[in-house]
Amino acid sequence: MDIQDERRRLLDAEDGDEDPTGLMSEQEAYMSKVKNRNLYLATFASVLGPMSFGFVLGYSSPAIPELTNIHDPRLQLDDDQASWFGSIVTVGAAAGGLLGGWMVEKIGRKLSLMFCSLPFVFGFTIIIAAQNVWMLYVGRVLTGLASGVTSLVVPLYISEMAHERVRGTLGSCVQLMVVFGIMGVYLAGLYLDWRWLAICSSIPPTLLMVCMCFMPETPRFLLSQGKRREAEEALRFLRGPDAPVEWECARIEDACEEQGSSFQMSDLKDPGVYKPVLIGVMLMVFQQMTGINAIMFYAENIFEQAHFKDSDVASVIVGLIQVIFTGVAAVIMDKAGRKVLLVISGVAMAISTTTFGVYFYLLAEHHNTTSLNASALDVQSPAAAGPPPDLFWLALASMAVFITGFALGWGPIPWLVMSEIFPSKVRGIASAVCVLTNWTMAFIVTKTFQDMMSLMTSAGTFWLFASMCIANVLFTIAFIPETKGKTLEQIEAIFRGTSGP
Repeated sequence: MDIQDERRRLLDAEDGDEDPTGLMSEQEAYMSKVKNRNLYLATFASVLGPMSFGFVLGYSSPAIPELTNIHDPRLQLDDDQASWFGSIVTVGAAAGGLLGGWMVEKIGRKLSLMFCSLPFVFGFTIIIAAQNVWMLYVGRVLTGLASGVTSLVVPLYISEMAHERVRGTLGSCVQLMVVFGIMGVYLAGLYLDWRWLAICSSIPPTLLMVCMCFMPETPRFLLSQGKRREAEEALRFLRGPDAPVEWECARIEDACEEQGSSFQMSDLKDPGVYKPVLIGVMLMVFQQMTGINAIMFYAENIFEQAHFKDSDVASVIVGLIQVIFTGVAAVIMDKAGRKVLLVISGVAMAISTTTFGVYFYLLAEHHNTTSLNASALDVQSPAAAGPPPDLFWLALASMAVFITGFALGWGPIPWLVMSEIFPSKVRGIASAVCVLTNWTMAFIVTKTFQDMMSLMTSAGTFWLFASMCIANVLFTIAFIPETKGKTLEQIEAIFRGTSGP
């Protein structure tokens, strides 16, 4: 097949004023005929998965206080059990990342997404019916497993469906729906007990399974399986009836033929494979080392110290800030670009975590000073009860800047870039490695955070996070390519050092 001849044949007739021999004119002629309605519909159906994932992450915040004070001794959690109830999700999610990498290659993106709704529902059902602590743990592991599969499959599904003009915006909807789910469960937790909250949390994954029945498999996966007719039908659904989808099919097939169809271990020597894999892994390491879990851990304490007594409402406010600024990131993603937003985000987080370190340092100094004064006078100083109000607001401002910065860049973009940069033949296994890295780092940071605070002091720990934020800015500038406005095939060509199809 002569690819260029087929492209010209499909586009010449309807594009008389433009020269269709250049790549950009071909893309513009094709894009002018594309309708996005069904693409948005398929994206909405798929992001019910990340919303379910958000419900899982947020569920422990309102549930743990109830379960630690519950009258039933079989279900009552002590401090250690409460810690595991919150963090065991990351263990399930790490396993889910590996499972998801296998599933997307064997049964496809659509079926993987449908099947991952089952452990969501089963997990919440076990929590609802729980008679002891171990049933709560099993329910959390199952929902964590589903979250791991979801965090891999949905970004891939969206990136392989979406065209380059809206891929950034639609890909950012993954993180947007995660934080929307977290805020939703915080809000519901103000009014519902832990069992009813679990019932509500099982609604999004149920809707996910139903809605995905009516959505197509991704054209790239279908073409990788040699199903060109089904791929054209999927593209016709996603691009509208007027788009000459045979042209896009030809372009994808051309790229697949150039790189080969199956992954071999020798491919790891290929810079078109190992460079994007290393970038994807480092993005996930840096995302977890920004200190996001530490900030969220301290959020309620900081609000309380700032005399915002209702910490439940404070959690909703934190969730709302995340939703608003992740939404802003989604809107500007395809205009500003990934790289610019990552740099701005990293700088904002570096400043805020440095300020947090200063806050904890001044807090310790104030405590030491007031304690010494009280000892010298041999009286109990009222000032020793807490730091000056000015320091509370320093912490509050730092937290707001950090959450805003994270939501604008390092929250959504690592998942988006992960779904864009891998060659199709390693997309499943490379994404699995990245998801496993992310959740493993989340578990390590969460479980060692208290030890770090004891060893390095609170100030030292947050200054370590600040140094990691500076490192991620330098890494972004030096190594991450801008993927805005490029097709997946053109992005692959950047790493291979060739020109894209």
